[in-house]
Amino acid sequence: MGKRKEESLSKPGSRKRQRQEYTDEHSDESNEEEKSQSSADNDFSSLSTEGEVGIIESIQLKNFMCHSMLGPFQFGPNLNFVVGNNGSGKSSVLTALIVGLGGKATATNRGSSLKMFVRNGETSADISITLRNQGRDAYKPEVYGSSIIVNQHINMDGNRSYKLKSKSGAVISSKKEELIGILDHFNIQVDNPVSVLTQEMSKNFLQSKNEGDKYKFFMKATQLEQMKEDYSSIMKTKKNTCTQIEQGVEHLQELKLLYCEKRERFKSIGFLNDMRNHLEDLKHKMAWAVVGEMEKEIQPIKEGIRAEEANAKKFDQKLKECQVKVDEAEEKYKAIQDKLITISEEAQALHPQCISLKADVQARRKAVHEAEVLYNRFKTELKRLGKDDEQLLKRIEELKSSATQTSEPEKLERQRKVAHLRDQLKAFHDEEIMIGQQMDQFQQAIYKCKEEHARLRREEYDVKQALDAKQKQLRELKDSKTNTFKRFGPHIPALLEAVEAAYRQGRFKHKPIGPLGAFIHLKDAELTLAVEACLKGLVQAFCCDNHGDEKTLQLLMAKYYPQGLRPQIIVNKFQNNIYDVSRRGVYHPEFPTVLTALEVDNAVIANCLIEARGIETVLLIKSSQKAREVMQCNRPPKNCREAFTAEGDQVFEKRYYSSFYVRPKFLSKDVEAEISHLEKEIESKKEQVAASQQRLYSLENEMRQNEDHLLSHRRYQKELQIKIRKTNAEIADLENMEEHQSVDICTLEDEAEENKGKMESVKKDMQKQSRNMEELKNLLQVAEKKFEEMKEKIHRVEEIAGPIKDELNEADSEVGSSKRRLQHYQDKQKEHLVCIKRLKDLLAAKEKELEEKTAQARQIYSERIEVSRTVKSLDAEMNRLRERINSENVRHGNREEIIQQFHDAKERYEDASSKVKNLKKFIRLLEEIMTQRFKIYRQFLRLLSLRCNLYFDHLLRIRACSGKILFDHKNETLSMTVQPREEDRAALNDMRSLSGGERSFSTVCFILSLWSITESPFRCLDEFDVYMDMVNRRIAMDMILKVADSQHHRQFILLTPQTMSSLPASSRIRILRMQDPERGQRTLNFKNRKNGEEDE
Repeated sequence: MGKRKEESLSKPGSRKRQRQEYTDEHSDESNEEEKSQSSADNDFSSLSTEGEVGIIESIQLKNFMCHSMLGPFQFGPNLNFVVGNNGSGKSSVLTALIVGLGGKATATNRGSSLKMFVRNGETSADISITLRNQGRDAYKPEVYGSSIIVNQHINMDGNRSYKLKSKSGAVISSKKEELIGILDHFNIQVDNPVSVLTQEMSKNFLQSKNEGDKYKFFMKATQLEQMKEDYSSIMKTKKNTCTQIEQGVEHLQELKLLYCEKRERFKSIGFLNDMRNHLEDLKHKMAWAVVGEMEKEIQPIKEGIRAEEANAKKFDQKLKECQVKVDEAEEKYKAIQDKLITISEEAQALHPQCISLKADVQARRKAVHEAEVLYNRFKTELKRLGKDDEQLLKRIEELKSSATQTSEPEKLERQRKVAHLRDQLKAFHDEEIMIGQQMDQFQQAIYKCKEEHARLRREEYDVKQALDAKQKQLRELKDSKTNTFKRFGPHIPALLEAVEAAYRQGRFKHKPIGPLGAFIHLKDAELTLAVEACLKGLVQAFCCDNHGDEKTLQLLMAKYYPQGLRPQIIVNKFQNNIYDVSRRGVYHPEFPTVLTALEVDNAVIANCLIEARGIETVLLIKSSQKAREVMQCNRPPKNCREAFTAEGDQVFEKRYYSSFYVRPKFLSKDVEAEISHLEKEIESKKEQVAASQQRLYSLENEMRQNEDHLLSHRRYQKELQIKIRKTNAEIADLENMEEHQSVDICTLEDEAEENKGKMESVKKDMQKQSRNMEELKNLLQVAEKKFEEMKEKIHRVEEIAGPIKDELNEADSEVGSSKRRLQHYQDKQKEHLVCIKRLKDLLAAKEKELEEKTAQARQIYSERIEVSRTVKSLDAEMNRLRERINSENVRHGNREEIIQQFHDAKERYEDASSKVKNLKKFIRLLEEIMTQRFKIYRQFLRLLSLRCNLYFDHLLRIRACSGKILFDHKNETLSMTVQPREEDRAALNDMRSLSGGERSFSTVCFILSLWSITESPFRCLDEFDVYMDMVNRRIAMDMILKVADSQHHRQFILLTPQTMSSLPASSRIRILRMQDPERGQRTLNFKNRKNGEEDE
């Protein structure tokens, strides 16, 4: 039955009918009949309030069937008559009600598909139905309000869509499930003929003489047919379940056999459990043995820390003693220094006097020296005057003895010889000048040749050096074909082998990595030179984790490299992840950084280059012009320090440096191309050396020739100079012979007298100067004596200061020694503190590891186990047990697999057994429930049949007729018998013997009887009074009015072509008159009976 219950006919005030549960199938049928009769009598006189939920408030149609627009029709809450001529749209309203509330097109008997309801020429049709939603049984009143509007849109292709709106017009849902929920809540069944009886169904029912069809009509109206179908479906499910149980029982036997087999096999390996349990015990002991050994390892560390902390006090005491000694030595040094300063000040005070005396001695020595010079000058002058006197006397004698003068012809001959000699002398001078110029030219040519020779020598040396370097690089490249590390230097492979050996010996904490260039590769080969120019020596560098490893590596390098030529060593903590440089790195959308351009094999290498070179801040730009634009024309990108071009040029914000590199040496991938290029460069260098040597040879020849010419010219120049000197001597001799020998003797005698006078004057000056010189020497002796005395005094002071200086030096040495001792103990204390810190760090790490091991041990076995055995012995025993267990597993099979198979088989068997048991239990319970339900169903069918029969007879008596409905539930037939007059009750007639009007009236009585035993918020009948005469129609109408008046909570919608003008005036009756549509008219007008009389 539906959700909404029928109101109790025996209690007028009740709004809902109590659901009756029938449990006593042996109740007295006469009592049931009397009770039903009483209920039928009271049903039509009961009063109730107006309906609140599920009744239809209005309907509106658009382009539906043959109507462009119908409505909106406002229906009353109780009795509504829709009247009008045929074709006015009465049945369209009823059809729209069925379709609009989700009914199928076939249920309307007006079409087989929804697209048939769309008006011709239109693309769609719309139906709008408003349902009342008030009172305590309202459906989601907080969402929809007091009314629910159901809009349905039908397309030409037969598809339809829903919109469920609230009273305000807001769309709440567009799902059909929501509409079905609303209809179920209101108990609306548009496919139930008792709720909606269409014209076609009414005609078929009236004209049908098949008793089976009437029975089906009864079953469908009371929903007993649906209940019967549900029971049939349940019994079919029960049958299928029984089949499954039978199959499950067979399968269960198979599973039981498999389970028994796996159980026996599982029992056969039970003895392994002891070994496994023993192995588990050993695991527990092993876990706590590891903890115990770690605790033992920690104990010496703690004792070491305590001992070192005790030694720390000794270091403090030593430091205090050393500090005291330093302070004492410094005080002693300061005292000696003050004493020396006092003596030095005394010596400094004597120094000005000594300087003054020294200056006086020097001045007097100068005066003595000047006097001696003047005396010697007078003495020299006296000697010269004596010689002059002798020469004058000799000349006078010669003149006096000369008798004759030379002859004139000899004089002319001498003049001719002098002239000839002067001409020769002039020629010699001219030739000497020319020779000198030629010598200058040869000298300049030789100088230029020497400069060119030196330059060519330097060039040859540079080319040879470059040639040697290229040949060395070529050898390294060829060697790198078999060993890539040789490319970074001939000693690198041997050094790497030494590093590996030292690492195996435990000399390194972490194995050094290098050379760095061997671990980096370029994504773009065109940037190889740029990267190499950026990294420079870092390509050959090594990376160490700590300074201890660095010292060890330096010792190894010293065996292969001289001091100053060793590869660089970078100390950087090894990490497994590359540094996060997202904040400090440079980003450019077009150009990569050195970091992003490299493919680095090891994160340590990348971190090392980030720390040492900052490769995350260096851009690589192939074009030099573009590099200048990025770095210099505009502001450089954020965090960018520099950039490198493909040619290796270095570009800063305000500077540009060209690269010395021509080709990459270490990072090039194409070794064969590099070898070919180097071989070509070597050939070119060799050609340069040969050309340079040829040029040197020619220069040396040219220089030798010029030197020979210069030497011959120098010899010739010396010969000319000898000739010139001889010629000058000859000319002088000839000219001396021409001097005038007729000098006046008297003049010479006068000169001799004058010369004697000068000699006397000079002698007097000499005597005077001698006396002055003696006086100055005496003064000098006095000054020198005073100066010597002052020097002696200063010397004595300095002799006193000497030992003091020695004491000061000793004190200084003592201060230095004390400070060195203090520094030694300070360094020792630092090392001691570092050792303590290292031990504490080791202790913390060990304790942390101990905590982890303890936590792991507690996870393995929660309680502490005291283990006397060592981890090694436990591990050995566990290995022996594992080997034995494995051998047993090989013999018996995999234990876990056997256990898993056993548990799987057991689980499948128990699961199948449980399912079969549960299904059997379910079938037993279902049989009990279905037996009870079939009993209730039959009792319910009997009671409904009885009530329907009583209502039918009660309604017939209103017209003074009598009759009954005969139910044959076994053959599923229904027949009605009617006696037209009450007088002859014994002679009941079949429906086929009645007139059309009587048969229609009887059908109405049957439908009203069905109304009384079914529940729905509204009832719809289409042309219910067809085939009735006026008397039967009047009686049927009175009956319907009486029912409607007794059921104010229910809505009745009756469609009839009659005018209904004879109806009584009532506020509960509403007549909707349909008019024939006029031309061009789109809506139909109707008037409410309540507001005025209809047109008659």
